[in-house]
Amino acid sequence: MRIQAHGLAVESAQPVDARIYRRESVNGDETQPIVHLCTTAMPEDRGDFGSGAVDRLGPEDVFVGLIEYSAAETDAALFRAEGRPRTLNPDDFSSQALQRVQANQSGCQYWFREGGRPFCLYVVLGSHANRRRLIPTAEQMIASLRVESGDEPEPAPTRSLKTLPRNSFRHP
Repeated sequence: MRIQAHGLAVESAQPVDARIYRRESVNGDETQPIVHLCTTAMPEDRGDFGSGAVDRLGPEDVFVGLIEYSAAETDAALFRAEGRPRTLNPDDFSSQALQRVQANQSGCQYWFREGGRPFCLYVVLGSHANRRRLIPTAEQMIASLRVESGDEPEPAPTRSLKTLPRNSFRHP
């Protein structure tokens, strides 16, 4: 299955709930694309870093968020790494890396640029104790992400989360 919008795509045969969207602007500023992938169904109302979804993770679940930042930040030191990580280190996971600490969960964040675009990759595992077993699932989810160069036109118009048609897929 493939979904795409805003120069981002997800290509996965894995059973995931996947969404690509932009938040509705509050003050007229341009908002950046966000991708959410989760091994369990996500609620429609979620925070950029998955609040609302990560609260529901069971011990065998994984959440991956790819959050794009403004093109003006591409050259910032934070985004100096080129390309997302393809393999994850179990030692990178900690409850302290979570946006909000959740019992037994752990997460990690990676800041990088890809295709000339700045991103944060945020991974949450439903169980820190199961991290070695869950990391391959997270790596498959990360491998399913596609990023087009910032120079290429967007394949879908910018729409708010409220008006975005169901741009997701779920496999039972």
